[in-house]
Amino acid sequence: MAKPNYSFEKRKKELEKKKKKEEKRKKKLDKKAAPGVSTGQLGDLI
Repeated sequence: MAKPNYSFEKRKKELEKKKKKEEKRKKKLDKKAAPGVSTGQLGDLI
């Protein structure tokens, strides 16, 4: 039986965290830059 590659799992988890953190940072910047303008998913409908 093959042993699990924990370093790969750890790296994958860290990349997911980094991606999520970056998305959160961008969202905050967008919100800060245009507080009165509706952006995001609903912005396309309006």
